[in-house]
Amino acid sequence: MPDTVKRAIILMNLGSPDSTEVKDVRNYLNEFLMDGRVIDKSYLFRLLLVKGIISPFRAPKSAEAYQKIWTDEGSPLIVLTRQLQDALQQQVEEPVEMAMRYGNPSIKAAYDNLAKKYPGLEEVILIPMYPHYAMSSYETAVVDAQDTHKKGKYPFRLTFIKPYYNEEHYIDALAESIKPYLQQDYDQILFSYHNIPERHITKADVTTAHCYKVENCCEVASPAHKQCYRHQCITTTHLVAAQLGIPKDKFAISFQSRLGREEWMKPYTVLRLPALPQEGVKKLLVVCPSFVSDCLETLEEIAMQGKESFMEAGGESFTLIPCLNTHPLWVKAIAGWIQGLKAGNKEMILQ
Repeated sequence: MPDTVKRAIILMNLGSPDSTEVKDVRNYLNEFLMDGRVIDKSYLFRLLLVKGIISPFRAPKSAEAYQKIWTDEGSPLIVLTRQLQDALQQQVEEPVEMAMRYGNPSIKAAYDNLAKKYPGLEEVILIPMYPHYAMSSYETAVVDAQDTHKKGKYPFRLTFIKPYYNEEHYIDALAESIKPYLQQDYDQILFSYHNIPERHITKADVTTAHCYKVENCCEVASPAHKQCYRHQCITTTHLVAAQLGIPKDKFAISFQSRLGREEWMKPYTVLRLPALPQEGVKKLLVVCPSFVSDCLETLEEIAMQGKESFMEAGGESFTLIPCLNTHPLWVKAIAGWIQGLKAGNKEMILQ
C-alpha cells in the first residue's frame, strides 16, 4: 500500500535529447553546456560560448550522430536506463524511478511522481549512474538533486550512493561483462573513459597540492583521490585487469569526448585509435567503463567513428564491448547496495 512505502530509489543518468530534431538537440546541448560544473566559467562567458558559438554549430552535427543510433523506442540511453529500472524493480521491494540530469524525465518529475504515489515516503536513495567522481558528472547530479529537493520542499530525505569505481560488486560485474570478449584473439583492450579538463582535476584536489603536482600522483596515496577522476579511472582499470588476469602489455587507458582547446587528460582516444595499428595493435577490444549505459559516446563516437579511424589506419578487427546496461551482476550489485542500506550498512553512502 502507498502509505506503507517508506523508501524509494531513483536511478539518475546523464540524459538525452527528446528527439533527433535539431531544435531538441540544441535545447539539450544548451542545458548540458550551460551547467557551471560542465563549463566552469562565468555565466556571461558560458552564455556567449554555448548559445553563440557551440550550440548553433554543434547541434546539427549532433542531431546527425543521434540519428545513427536512435531506436524505435527512442534514445538508447533512455531505453537502457528504463530497462535497468525494470530489472532492478524485480529484485527490490522499494519503488524504482529514473531521472536524467539533463532533459527528460527530470529529477523534479521523479520526485513529484514518488511524492504523489507514496505520501508516507521518508527516504529516497538516489544512485547517480556515474562510477567515478567528477565535477561535471557525479557532482552536478548530486547538487542538482539536492537543489531540486530543497526548492520543492519535499518531505522525504535524500541518501546518495557514493562513487563505486572500486566497489567489489561493481568490479565483478564489469569484469564479467568483459570476460566473454577475451576469448577471441586480441592484441590489446583499450579502456576508454570520458574525458574532463585537467583543470577540473586540480580544482577538485582537496589538498591543493597533490594532483599533477606530485610525481605519479595517482599512485601516491592522498585524500585527493576521493574526488580525483583520473585516479579512480586508473583504479577501475587495474582492478578489472587484475581480476581477469590481463597482462600489463595487453591493456591501456585513454580518454574520449574532448571539447574545446584547453588541456584535457591524456592520452586522447581519438588520437590513440589511428596510432595503434602502426604500433602493432591490429586486433582491438574497447570498453568504456565511465558509461554504465550505452549512449552516443559509445555507440557512435567509438563503435562507428572510432572503428572507422582504427580500421582505416590498418587495423584488422575492432570490437566495442557493451556497457553494463542490464547485465545480471550489475543489477544484482545495485540491489545489494539497497539491501545493505536497509540492514544498516552505511559503507556505500556518500558522506
